[in-house]
Amino acid sequence: MNTNLAHKYNVPVPRYTSYPTVPYWDATYFTPDAWGKTVIDAIKNTEAGEGISLYIHLPFCESLCTYCGCNTRITKNHKVEEPYIKAVLQEWQMYLDLIGKKPVIRELHLGGGTPTFFSAANLQMLIQGILDHATVHQDAAFSFEGHPGNTTQAHLETLHQLGFKRLSLGIQDFDPRVQLIINRIQTVEEVEHTTTVARETGYNSINYDLIYGLPLQTLEGLQETVAEVIRLKPDRIAFYSYAHVPWVKPGQRRYTEKDLPDAALKQKLYDTGRQMLKAAGYEEIGMDHFTLKTDSLYLAAQEGKLHRNFMGYTDQYSRLMIGLGVSSISDSWAGFAQNEKKVETYLEMINQGQLPVFKGHLSNTEDLILRQHILNIMCQGYTSWEQPDEFCTAFFEGLKRMEELEADGLVEIGAASLHVTDTGKRYLRNICMTLDARLWENQPKTQLFSMAG
Repeated sequence: MNTNLAHKYNVPVPRYTSYPTVPYWDATYFTPDAWGKTVIDAIKNTEAGEGISLYIHLPFCESLCTYCGCNTRITKNHKVEEPYIKAVLQEWQMYLDLIGKKPVIRELHLGGGTPTFFSAANLQMLIQGILDHATVHQDAAFSFEGHPGNTTQAHLETLHQLGFKRLSLGIQDFDPRVQLIINRIQTVEEVEHTTTVARETGYNSINYDLIYGLPLQTLEGLQETVAEVIRLKPDRIAFYSYAHVPWVKPGQRRYTEKDLPDAALKQKLYDTGRQMLKAAGYEEIGMDHFTLKTDSLYLAAQEGKLHRNFMGYTDQYSRLMIGLGVSSISDSWAGFAQNEKKVETYLEMINQGQLPVFKGHLSNTEDLILRQHILNIMCQGYTSWEQPDEFCTAFFEGLKRMEELEADGLVEIGAASLHVTDTGKRYLRNICMTLDARLWENQPKTQLFSMAG
């Protein structure tokens, strides 16, 4: 561990699930109609056999996990399920009307919130309502996020019958003290039971989410957590940094910075977890992801087909990703659109027959060039360019900023290519930030992003 590098590059940095990042979207030319046109164009430009991706946000949770940065609605009232599902299906119909033909779904993901807040029967109503008006791609990948405490056999069987083969469980940490302060409590036994039932049901890819840098987290506690995870042997592991943003998520004010591991310990937590996972046969993929060699995410990385979007890393590429539900973000490659964040406003717009987007961005040529390079770096650890075909002043200004990172051993820059070094894999976000022209043109006066470390 190079503590000097860790300290130097522990600065606020975007996670680059998009470029431009959401705080730098330019709404100058964005309207719902303009967004709709990019959706139509994306369908026209979609290659035969490619299909579209679909993300559905299910925001409800029965209790607040205080570490969480997602858009959630806390309630124990399950009467909210049906009206919300009906609204999502109405939104889907609006996109179907735009597209004008039966789309091919290549990827479908249920996120939250807690998708398993919804009953198995209601999830069946939702998914069947989506699939009734679409064709399922022969290589489709359907996945959902589940809470180990409320993901039942009925959930697993119902969704599996509808085509779901991938399950993601939010573990975070097994240490009881950490679980208590972040209000995310599930036992090893619950996780093992859900994992076993899922595998017996036919799920062939199971992901665990782990977080380092949580309040009260210790090195010993993390080692015990990772050891249990290795024993349970999920196919994928997302091992990512806790994002402390209490100015955005007031629930994080349940604890203070004094409860968080300091920078040195946080780095040690990551390095220890990473070493344990690699020693257990997990391969490092992109940023913060580890997979077994049998998993499709690993195979996609080996074949240079790894992709990244608002759902994270995926082995499925599609030009058009439609986000349904409150706060969901859609991506047509030519632009982005985000739905209303408040459930009530979202439902009101749907009931009025309006596409429920409230902001977005239409990308220009420079955005698209920079986006592709950032994607290459995030997914492959490599990018290349030609002159003058890919000439972009902002890109070469970014390469100039990259020289300091090259001096620190994070990248190797050739005449027309850039490689991320083994050391640099830890700093992918920092590397991409040097190419973020919109951020450099308008330096934030307050902290917008979580720390890199």
